[in-house]
Amino acid sequence: MIRLYIRVSGRVQGVGFRWFTSMTAARLNLTGWVRNREDGDVEMEVQGDEGPVEDFVRAVSRGPRYAVVENMERHPLVPEPGERSFHERGSLW
Repeated sequence: MIRLYIRVSGRVQGVGFRWFTSMTAARLNLTGWVRNREDGDVEMEVQGDEGPVEDFVRAVSRGPRYAVVENMERHPLVPEPGERSFHERGSLW
């Protein structure tokens, strides 16, 4: 089990990025959260088995149809036992 913090920048707000992220996480049986940042980026934490998390990272690096991901940073985190779902958090503004 691994957990990552991911922050993406580019044209990633107003293009269905959070929905895409949530649907991708659900399809891969991952947990965590996603939210918009005030600076226009989208940040998330994702947790699950290494293979599905890497599949998630690949999907997020492309994003949904109208998104343009210019940069993506990722950092490992300590897994959170007991987390059961992936959800959208409120925006940071």
